[in-house]
Amino acid sequence: MGITNKARKRGSAAAVKMRDISGAVKTIPKAPKSRLISGGSEKEAGSIEKIELENIDLFNKFSSPSANIKDIIATEFEVDISVRGNVLLVKGNGNNVRICAGFIYDLLNLYKTGKVINDNDLIRLAKLKIENPGVDVGTQIYPSILITPRKKIISPRTANQKKYTDAIYKNDIVIGVGPAGTGKTYLAMACAISLFQKKLFDRIILTRPAVEAGEKLGFLPGDISQKINPYLRPLYDALYEMFEFEKAIKLIESDVIEVAPIAFMRGRTLNNSFIILDEAQNATNEQMKMMLTRIGSGSKIVVNGDITQTDLPYDKESGLITASKILMNIAGIEVVNFDRADVLRHKLVQNIIKAYETNEISRISKK
Repeated sequence: MGITNKARKRGSAAAVKMRDISGAVKTIPKAPKSRLISGGSEKEAGSIEKIELENIDLFNKFSSPSANIKDIIATEFEVDISVRGNVLLVKGNGNNVRICAGFIYDLLNLYKTGKVINDNDLIRLAKLKIENPGVDVGTQIYPSILITPRKKIISPRTANQKKYTDAIYKNDIVIGVGPAGTGKTYLAMACAISLFQKKLFDRIILTRPAVEAGEKLGFLPGDISQKINPYLRPLYDALYEMFEFEKAIKLIESDVIEVAPIAFMRGRTLNNSFIILDEAQNATNEQMKMMLTRIGSGSKIVVNGDITQTDLPYDKESGLITASKILMNIAGIEVVNFDRADVLRHKLVQNIIKAYETNEISRISKK
């Protein structure tokens, strides 16, 4: 019994289809093993996706010698990407190529709307697409909070960061707990300045415990402000980045913006103020209670810290740990937890945090 005409047509169509996808009918190169491979037939072992770049701006983003978008995407999805004319060629394992192509189409739609995506965002969005191929990465680009004098756009860049900023706008007390580099202080500062510029608050108060980070600095020269200045420097750094320097100095001199250690808060009632308590893991239970009860009419307080990096003596429990446990179910107070996936510093920082977590090296326990 021979091959029917219908079967021949099916075979011919399959051959044409295979030629369209891989560029060869009989010879299909095998792709190396990839973390994206989720199974499939031999037909998926190697394929090519052609993606047209519709205009010169899109072409330049992928083909310019100074651009590394193409290299970042190729590395994250473990595919080969080349430019031929105004067409991107994505080659590799069939599953990898499909997911990568979907990511590139999402990316092109973002570029068409004028979105600016830096290398860190590109890597973050690529990892998100790998974990969840069905997601449109465009939904993971969040509205801006503030544009700095140098035209830098500050906005949440992870789901937890978006949850955190939403909590700040919604609640009068927010507690942010998580590793270094997750943007807790930076985003709180951006929210404070944005709301201040909209005249929703009269003052910004920035405070933190004056605790040495595991080393004794000895006697510090100068008056009280000069002595405490080293402890408050990170707050000044964020402030000067988001305000014009001269304007920030004037606001500090007029006490519209106050930067002071937590000890200076005792006995005060802080009205119509946006308050940020930074490095709160170094506040004792007594200091934390004192600080949270300073909040007055029309004020908001954001408390931040990393419970794995407390510099308190071993016989002192971190007020941040206690507060995040006992206050989480009170209306008007929200606790937001970050993890190493939210770290947006150097890519090695995530791996460092993971190593310390794996080996349980911290000072969370005091008992």
